Amino acid sequence: MLLGMAPLIALFAGWGLARVAGLSGVDVLDGWQPALRVGLALMFLLTGFAHWSKLRADMIAMVPPWLPNPALLVTLTGVLEIVGAVGLLVPVTARAAAICLALLLLAMFPANVHAAVKRLDFGGRSATPLVPRTIEQVVFLVACVGAAL
Repeated sequence: MLLGMAPLIALFAGWGLARVAGLSGVDVLDGWQPALRVGLALMFLLTGFAHWSKLRADMIAMVPPWLPNPALLVTLTGVLEIVGAVGLLVPVTARAAAICLALLLLAMFPANVHAAVKRLDFGGRSATPLVPRTIEQVVFLVACVGAAL
């Protein structure tokens, strides 16, 4: 269960720690939105680099069969997540990065639906069921919208 919770933990722990740093005098993190961007960046770095981890084969299996070249799509989405995470940390690109990452989450959601419906393995355990995964996705989308404001 912890594996499935890792992105949420990264988002909220990163946000909380960055907010504490902001309240402690780190001016660049003084505000909920800059701290949220740090939490999102941490989450997307975690999920982005996972595209080349021991989870890669499971991610490739998640790609719906109607999409071409699953391995390439997993590589591309991993790169986009990492680039987006870096973009969140650069003030001039943060808004655009948050919007692009929200769109990327929407584009990748069919893979999560496919994994849940087919009950695929992810990291040696069943993929997160559809309802909890959808709720998690909404949390990530709301965070992206908040980071884009």
